[in-house]
Amino acid sequence: MNPTILSSIGNTPLVKLKNIVPPHCADIYVKLEYFNPTGSYKDRMALAIIECAEKRGTLKPGQRVIECTGGSTGTSLALVCTAKGYPFKAISSDAFAKEKLKAIQIFGGDLELVPSEGGKITPDLIPKMIAKAEVMAKETGAFWTQQFTNTDALEGYKVMGEEMTKQLGTPIDVFCAAVGTAGMAMGVAQGLRNGNPSMKIVVLEPASAPLLTAGLKGSHKVEGIGVGMVPPLLDQTLYDEAHTVEETDARKMAKLLVEKEGIFAGTSTGMNVSAAIAIAKRLGPGHTVVTVACDSGLKYLAGGLFD
Repeated sequence: MNPTILSSIGNTPLVKLKNIVPPHCADIYVKLEYFNPTGSYKDRMALAIIECAEKRGTLKPGQRVIECTGGSTGTSLALVCTAKGYPFKAISSDAFAKEKLKAIQIFGGDLELVPSEGGKITPDLIPKMIAKAEVMAKETGAFWTQQFTNTDALEGYKVMGEEMTKQLGTPIDVFCAAVGTAGMAMGVAQGLRNGNPSMKIVVLEPASAPLLTAGLKGSHKVEGIGVGMVPPLLDQTLYDEAHTVEETDARKMAKLLVEKEGIFAGTSTGMNVSAAIAIAKRLGPGHTVVTVACDSGLKYLAGGLFD
């Protein structure tokens, strides 16, 4: 056995919320994905996509890898590519946290930014980034990982769902998660339903951009989710409900999580836990809700989230 940094991806803790759950609620568990090496669940996706491409022969030794990213995917790909010897180029935007953009470079990635409108994630921002990555891949011969459509990502997240089932040891009634590419929610759903086909899957989005719930596009500042289009990886047969969460509630919850539970994570995690509590209230005692702490709060220290 020759372990590398990539061996530390996965097998993250699953913890029960104790101090912020109201009385007469279902139990709520949170998968702490910031224990992955770059502090994000995207490490699972990056490793799965690169290793599947290697096995298939579509990624050649020394070939450049390219992706458009809000930051966490870029950091994860930079880590995996550095560990495996591939140069990496990220297409991102000034709408995303400076800490994330800097991390891409620190892990060895090259970074190019697409300007945003007032620092917001508008409906056209992600499509612009995707278009730029596509053109650049064609012009340079780089391997474009295509996180929005690449089903290899599901393999990495499927393992995450299997881990949850094993760690909990009892049936899960509901799993909820905010969606960006939707790879995590759909992959985890596959892994969880292998052991419990009757459980419910709930996907989440910002209330100001209710595309899945109301068919309306909108702007928000929750990084990594609400990408302005219905994600191609979102399988309608794999989820039961779509809910919205107010961004202000998500931000308050992120602060409450670190103050009361010691869980230091970002706004998307705040969304996940806000929704989990609402679902747990509805279900009542004797049930179990599971969600995810997507990434570390260290990625948002300069953005005002914890001011």
